Amino acid sequence: MKRTLVGLVMGLFAALTPAVAQDYPSKPVTIIVPFAAGGTADIFARMTAQHLQDKFGKPVIVDNIGGAGSIIGVNKLAKAAPDGYTLGLPSTSGLAINPSLYGAKLPYNPQKELTPIAQVSMVPNVLVVNPDKIKARSVPDLIAYLKANPGKITFGSAGPGTSQHLAGELFQQMTGTTMTHVPYKGSSAMLPDLLNGTIDLAFDNVPLLLPHAKTGKLVLLAAATAKRAEFDPNLPTVAETLPGFEAVAWHGFFAPAGTPKPVIDRLATEILAFQNLPATQAKYRELGATPVAIGPAEFAAYVDAETAKWKKVIDTAKITADLP
Repeated sequence: MKRTLVGLVMGLFAALTPAVAQDYPSKPVTIIVPFAAGGTADIFARMTAQHLQDKFGKPVIVDNIGGAGSIIGVNKLAKAAPDGYTLGLPSTSGLAINPSLYGAKLPYNPQKELTPIAQVSMVPNVLVVNPDKIKARSVPDLIAYLKANPGKITFGSAGPGTSQHLAGELFQQMTGTTMTHVPYKGSSAMLPDLLNGTIDLAFDNVPLLLPHAKTGKLVLLAAATAKRAEFDPNLPTVAETLPGFEAVAWHGFFAPAGTPKPVIDRLATEILAFQNLPATQAKYRELGATPVAIGPAEFAAYVDAETAKWKKVIDTAKITADLP
C-alpha cells in the first residue's frame, strides 16, 4: 500500500509540475538586488526585469536591499518562499567568499538555501598602480620590485574579504611577496588615495579605473581574467606570468532552494535568451562588464569552484572577519 501511495504521489507531482511552469507567473515577481541602486548589479537586474515583464505579462519588481557586504539581501533571498516569485542577483562576495570569511556566523548557507538559475556577467578586475609610486610597467617587474621591498608596498581594496582584497592576497600567495593591505569602505572611497599616492596599487573593477588610466593618472599593468579582457585585448593578463591566476567579480540569478525545477528552467531559458541578444551584450560591455550566458548546472559548478578557490586563499592568509 505504501508503494502504491508513493507511486500515486509521484505521478501526481509529475503531472502537476509542467502545469506549474505553464501557469507561472500568475502574480508579480520580485528580484532582490543585495546592493544599493545605481550600481552595475542594479542595472543588470533592471534590464532583465523589463525583459521578463515583457515576456510574462506580469510585473517584475527590483528590490534593492543593500548593506553588510550583501549579507542582508542574500539572506532575505535565501529565506524567501521557494515558489519562483522571489529571485535575486547576488555576486562573488555573497556566494563564494562570505561562507569562508564568516563561517558559522553567516546567517545563510548558499549551497543549501539557494538554487542557481543563470550567470549573466563577469566584471574584470585589473591590477593598477599609481605611476608616481610604482615604476614597474609589467607584472614580472612588479614582482621583482615587491621581492626587493617586502612589506613596504601598500595595496588598497574595497574592504576586508572583498574580491579586490582576495585578489591581492592570491597575488601574494602565488608570488611569495608581501604587501600591506589597506581596506576601505568601498572602491569609491579607495580611489582618491590611489590617485594621490597614499596607497601604491590595487586590484579593482575596470569601470572605476578606466577613465583615470586614459588620462595617465593610473597605469593598468594587467587584467585579472583568465584570458585577455574584451575592453583591451592588448592588456596582458596576470595569468600570462602566473598561470592559473584569475580574480574576477561575477553576477548571477538565484532562487530559494526548493523552487520547482520547471520554474527554474523557464526562468533560465528566458534569461539566457535575453543575455544572447546583441543589444544586451552591447550594454554590458558599455558598463565595463563581459556578458555571460551560463545555465543552472554549469553555473552551479562554477560557483562551487569559486567557493573552493577563495576558501583556500582565506584559510592560507588566515583572514577572519566579524559580521558588518
